[in-house]
Amino acid sequence: MTNKLARALDRYREIETILSSGGVANDLETYAELMKEYRSLSQIAEKSALYFKAENEIRDLKVLLDSERDPELKALCEAELRDAQTRFETLGAKIRTLLLPRDPDDDRNVILEIRAGAGGEEAALFAADLFRMYSMYAERNGFAIELLSENRTELGGYRQLSALLSGNGAFSRFRYESGVHRVQRVPVTESQGRIQTSTVTVAVLPEAQEVEVDLNPSDVKMESCKSSGAGGQHINKTESAVRLTHLPTGIVVECQEERSQYKNRDKAMKLLSSKLYEIKRRERDDALAADRKKQVGTGDRSEKIRTYNFPQGRVTDHRIGFTIYTIESFMNGEIGDLIDALRLHDAEERLAGESKD
Repeated sequence: MTNKLARALDRYREIETILSSGGVANDLETYAELMKEYRSLSQIAEKSALYFKAENEIRDLKVLLDSERDPELKALCEAELRDAQTRFETLGAKIRTLLLPRDPDDDRNVILEIRAGAGGEEAALFAADLFRMYSMYAERNGFAIELLSENRTELGGYRQLSALLSGNGAFSRFRYESGVHRVQRVPVTESQGRIQTSTVTVAVLPEAQEVEVDLNPSDVKMESCKSSGAGGQHINKTESAVRLTHLPTGIVVECQEERSQYKNRDKAMKLLSSKLYEIKRRERDDALAADRKKQVGTGDRSEKIRTYNFPQGRVTDHRIGFTIYTIESFMNGEIGDLIDALRLHDAEERLAGESKD
């Protein structure tokens, strides 16, 4: 860790000098990149100052203990030494985590896709519940939400929806939500009070930038159609809905949220680009992690990651064995503790992998 930390602090001071000199003030792109790196390194610099302070305290307290003869003062020194050693170890672990290579996609916006799986109308209703949960969490953490496409049911559920979540670090917060979410509860359509098990699939894609995906217009087949859904004044009146098919891969995306066909096409292209970028990203990640599988999960939407058991008031994430019994607040967007636990587990696995390499 020592060499990595020294290099990080040297880079932090180097960027600080460049920014303070004003040499890149007129180069907005370079300035933005340096500021992004500087903010990331500033966390390391802040924790390092406290880390070295604790290290100095430990050294001074050990010297004092060796020379101290008064029992009360010696006991006080021992207590302070234990406290300093705890802080030193905690800060060291935090710094090791911060020094891990960052995923270049972590700061990107997110394309969130939610689809009803097994369970019919109940699955569609739970898809709506999940979207509400993510929306509340996003709003609480300063992320903007824009609906890209939806296919609603008569009871207000979603057969499918796509949304853009915008904000710094969006992908780093939502990336572990990809997979199958299982719900166990009594559906509103169930008159006998029987518990039903349904599933919803979630996919989280980092938003692609235009320059990152080679999207040849001749490879994209566009079809216009009338909007469809559970109702509404604009439904089925004009052919503003857009369906795009990427011929080389067979990927199909649809958008019908806007009254303008042009706007729907723009949103659909954004969604298609992100799906193509996700393919590239997975190929990259597979190559980097060929020797070991990430323990938090592959992010594949066929992988069951979580169970929401309403009769027991329980939410369980199967990847890390995390269980809470406050399902009501969880469904109201208070999912931060679980997201933090997933991020910490992933960091620990990566640290363990580095120590083996």
